[in-house]
Amino acid sequence: MEKNRLEAFSDGVIAIIITIMVLEMKVPHGATLAALLPLAPVFLSYVLSFVYVGIYWNNHHHMLQLTETVSGAILWANLHLLFWLSLLPFTTGWMGENHFERWPTLLYGINLLCCAIAYYILQTCIIRNQGGGSLLAKAVAGDFKGKVSPALYVCGILAAWGYSAAVGLSFFVFVALMWLVPDKRIERMHSKL
Repeated sequence: MEKNRLEAFSDGVIAIIITIMVLEMKVPHGATLAALLPLAPVFLSYVLSFVYVGIYWNNHHHMLQLTETVSGAILWANLHLLFWLSLLPFTTGWMGENHFERWPTLLYGINLLCCAIAYYILQTCIIRNQGGGSLLAKAVAGDFKGKVSPALYVCGILAAWGYSAAVGLSFFVFVALMWLVPDKRIERMHSKL
Protein backbone atom coordinates (compact mmCIF):
# COMPACT_ATOMS: atom_id res chain seq x y z
CA MET A 1 0.00 0.00 0.00
CA GLU A 2 1.20 3.51 -0.74
CA LYS A 3 1.72 5.92 2.13
CA ASN A 4 -0.25 8.81 0.59
CA ARG A 5 -3.62 7.69 1.97
CA LEU A 6 -2.13 7.22 5.43
CA GLU A 7 -0.62 10.71 5.30
CA ALA A 8 -3.82 12.33 4.07
CA PHE A 9 -5.96 10.59 6.69
CA SER A 10 -3.54 11.46 9.49
CA ASP A 11 -3.32 15.08 8.39
CA GLY A 12 -7.11 15.31 8.38
CA VAL A 13 -7.46 13.82 11.85
CA ILE A 14 -4.76 16.11 13.24
CA ALA A 15 -6.46 19.15 11.70
CA ILE A 16 -9.72 18.12 13.36
CA ILE A 17 -7.96 17.66 16.71
CA ILE A 18 -6.64 21.22 16.55
CA THR A 19 -10.07 22.52 15.55
CA ILE A 20 -11.76 20.75 18.45
CA MET A 21 -9.20 22.15 20.89
CA VAL A 22 -9.80 25.74 19.79
CA LEU A 23 -13.56 25.26 19.97
CA GLU A 24 -13.16 24.43 23.66
CA MET A 25 -12.29 28.08 24.27
CA LYS A 26 -15.61 29.81 24.88
CA VAL A 27 -16.08 33.46 24.01
CA PRO A 28 -16.35 35.52 27.23
CA HIS A 29 -19.43 37.52 28.14
CA GLY A 30 -18.02 41.01 28.32
CA ALA A 31 -16.25 43.48 26.10
CA THR A 32 -13.31 44.34 28.33
CA LEU A 33 -9.87 42.82 28.58
CA ALA A 34 -10.74 41.80 32.12
CA ALA A 35 -13.34 39.43 30.65
CA LEU A 36 -10.48 37.50 29.03
CA LEU A 37 -8.58 36.94 32.27
CA PRO A 38 -10.59 33.89 33.41
CA LEU A 39 -9.76 32.27 30.07
CA ALA A 40 -5.99 32.43 30.67
CA PRO A 41 -5.63 28.82 31.93
CA VAL A 42 -7.75 27.51 29.06
CA PHE A 43 -5.69 29.50 26.55
CA LEU A 44 -2.35 28.42 28.05
CA SER A 45 -3.37 24.75 28.03
CA TYR A 46 -4.49 25.18 24.41
CA VAL A 47 -1.14 26.71 23.43
CA LEU A 48 0.77 23.84 25.05
CA SER A 49 -1.38 21.21 23.35
CA PHE A 50 -1.25 23.04 20.01
CA VAL A 51 2.54 22.91 20.24
CA TYR A 52 2.41 19.18 21.05
CA VAL A 53 0.05 18.39 18.17
CA GLY A 54 2.28 20.46 15.88
CA ILE A 55 5.35 18.55 17.03
CA TYR A 56 3.64 15.20 16.38
CA TRP A 57 2.38 16.35 12.98
CA ASN A 58 5.84 17.59 11.99
CA ASN A 59 7.65 14.44 13.15
CA HIS A 60 4.98 12.18 11.64
CA HIS A 61 5.44 13.98 8.32
CA HIS A 62 9.22 13.61 8.43
CA MET A 63 8.99 9.95 9.44
CA LEU A 64 6.66 9.19 6.55
CA GLN A 65 9.03 10.91 4.13
CA LEU A 66 11.42 8.03 4.82
CA THR A 67 8.69 5.41 4.55
CA GLU A 68 8.29 3.59 1.26
CA THR A 69 5.34 1.26 1.82
CA VAL A 70 2.69 0.78 4.47
CA SER A 71 1.67 -2.53 6.01
CA GLY A 72 -1.41 -3.48 8.02
CA ALA A 73 0.62 -3.23 11.24
CA ILE A 74 1.65 0.31 10.33
CA LEU A 75 -1.98 1.25 9.65
CA TRP A 76 -3.04 -0.01 13.09
CA ALA A 77 -0.06 1.60 14.82
CA ASN A 78 -0.93 4.89 13.13
CA LEU A 79 -4.55 4.60 14.30
CA HIS A 80 -3.25 3.89 17.80
CA LEU A 81 -1.26 7.14 17.72
CA LEU A 82 -4.24 9.09 16.36
CA PHE A 83 -6.43 7.67 19.14
CA TRP A 84 -4.20 9.08 21.88
CA LEU A 85 -3.77 12.37 20.03
CA SER A 86 -7.55 12.62 19.66
CA LEU A 87 -7.90 12.56 23.46
CA LEU A 88 -5.76 15.69 23.81
CA PRO A 89 -8.72 18.08 23.35
CA PHE A 90 -10.46 16.42 26.31
CA THR A 91 -7.48 16.35 28.65
CA THR A 92 -6.43 19.84 27.54
CA GLY A 93 -9.90 21.22 28.19
CA TRP A 94 -10.20 19.54 31.58
CA MET A 95 -6.80 20.80 32.68
CA GLY A 96 -7.44 24.36 31.49
CA GLU A 97 -10.98 24.60 32.89
CA ASN A 98 -9.73 23.44 36.27
CA HIS A 99 -6.72 25.78 36.37
CA PHE A 100 -4.05 23.09 36.24
CA GLU A 101 -5.25 21.19 39.31
CA ARG A 102 -3.66 17.89 40.30
CA TRP A 103 -5.88 15.25 38.65
CA PRO A 104 -6.47 17.03 35.34
CA THR A 105 -2.73 17.73 35.03
CA LEU A 106 -1.91 14.14 35.93
CA LEU A 107 -4.34 12.80 33.30
CA TYR A 108 -2.90 15.21 30.74
CA GLY A 109 0.57 13.79 31.47
CA ILE A 110 -0.71 10.24 31.08
CA ASN A 111 -2.21 11.25 27.73
CA LEU A 112 1.15 12.69 26.63
CA LEU A 113 2.94 9.53 27.75
CA CYS A 114 0.51 7.37 25.77
CA CYS A 115 1.07 9.54 22.67
CA ALA A 116 4.83 9.09 23.03
CA ILE A 117 4.51 5.32 23.42
CA ALA A 118 2.17 5.12 20.42
CA TYR A 119 4.58 7.16 18.29
CA TYR A 120 7.43 4.83 19.27
CA ILE A 121 5.30 1.80 18.34
CA LEU A 122 4.51 3.35 14.93
CA GLN A 123 8.18 4.15 14.34
CA THR A 124 9.13 0.58 15.31
CA CYS A 125 6.52 -0.90 12.95
CA ILE A 126 7.82 1.20 10.06
CA ILE A 127 11.43 0.19 10.77
CA ARG A 128 10.46 -3.50 10.97
CA ASN A 129 8.61 -3.19 7.68
CA GLN A 130 11.57 -1.52 5.91
CA GLY A 131 14.39 -3.33 7.65
CA GLY A 132 17.05 -2.39 10.16
CA GLY A 133 19.24 -0.84 7.48
CA SER A 134 16.56 1.59 6.30
CA LEU A 135 17.09 5.33 6.24
CA LEU A 136 14.56 5.78 9.06
CA ALA A 137 16.38 3.25 11.24
CA LYS A 138 19.64 5.08 10.65
CA ALA A 139 18.03 8.48 11.27
CA VAL A 140 16.57 7.56 14.66
CA ALA A 141 19.52 5.55 15.92
CA GLY A 142 20.70 7.11 19.16
CA ASP A 143 17.45 9.07 19.50
CA PHE A 144 18.09 10.90 22.79
CA LYS A 145 14.93 13.01 22.82
CA GLY A 146 12.74 10.04 21.93
CA LYS A 147 14.17 8.02 24.80
CA VAL A 148 14.22 10.71 27.47
CA SER A 149 10.74 12.13 26.76
CA PRO A 150 8.74 9.21 28.23
CA ALA A 151 10.94 9.30 31.34
CA LEU A 152 10.26 13.02 31.73
CA TYR A 153 6.53 12.42 31.27
CA VAL A 154 6.63 9.83 34.06
CA CYS A 155 8.51 12.30 36.27
CA GLY A 156 5.88 14.94 35.51
CA ILE A 157 3.04 12.53 36.27
CA LEU A 158 4.63 11.52 39.58
CA ALA A 159 5.35 15.14 40.47
CA ALA A 160 1.75 16.16 39.70
CA TRP A 161 0.45 13.31 41.79
CA GLY A 162 2.70 13.46 44.81
CA TYR A 163 4.11 16.97 44.93
CA SER A 164 2.63 19.76 42.83
CA ALA A 165 0.65 20.00 39.61
CA ALA A 166 2.74 23.04 38.65
CA VAL A 167 5.96 21.04 38.95
CA GLY A 168 4.42 18.21 36.95
CA LEU A 169 3.31 20.66 34.28
CA SER A 170 6.82 22.11 34.11
CA PHE A 171 8.10 18.69 32.98
CA PHE A 172 5.52 18.65 30.17
CA VAL A 173 6.46 22.18 29.10
CA PHE A 174 10.15 21.24 29.15
CA VAL A 175 9.58 18.26 26.86
CA ALA A 176 7.64 20.44 24.42
CA LEU A 177 10.43 23.02 24.40
CA MET A 178 12.98 20.28 23.89
CA TRP A 179 11.12 19.06 20.78
CA LEU A 180 10.73 22.56 19.36
CA VAL A 181 14.44 22.52 18.57
CA PRO A 182 14.49 21.04 15.07
CA ASP A 183 16.05 17.63 14.63
CA LYS A 184 17.82 17.55 11.28
CA ARG A 185 18.61 13.81 11.24
CA ILE A 186 15.59 12.79 9.19
CA GLU A 187 15.98 15.74 6.82
CA ARG A 188 19.61 14.75 6.26
CA MET A 189 18.55 11.18 5.49
CA HIS A 190 15.78 12.44 3.19
CA SER A 191 18.34 14.43 1.19
CA LYS A 192 20.12 11.12 0.45
CA LEU A 193 17.08 9.80 -1.42
